[in-house]
Amino acid sequence: MISTAHLIADAQHCARLFRLGRDIEAALKMVDLLDGAMPFFTSRPAEEQVESTQVLSEILQCQERQDWIGVADWLDVEFVELWRQ
Repeated sequence: MISTAHLIADAQHCARLFRLGRDIEAALKMVDLLDGAMPFFTSRPAEEQVESTQVLSEILQCQERQDWIGVADWLDVEFVELWRQ
């Protein structure tokens, strides 16, 4: 299992890729990021899982709209904050 520090670094890297317009590369990295984060999400208390689900939902909604800056913002701020708590 990867560490939370690694998840934070990966999320920030992925956000940078989206901001640089490298959306295909970033989307592939985001799949790896979310796969790595799932064991952490499922091991958290129920109320934190609800918060995590809301953040993931917002990220995916931005992705559906192809709002890459929105995806980057959610990854760089809210997603990272989940792991700093």
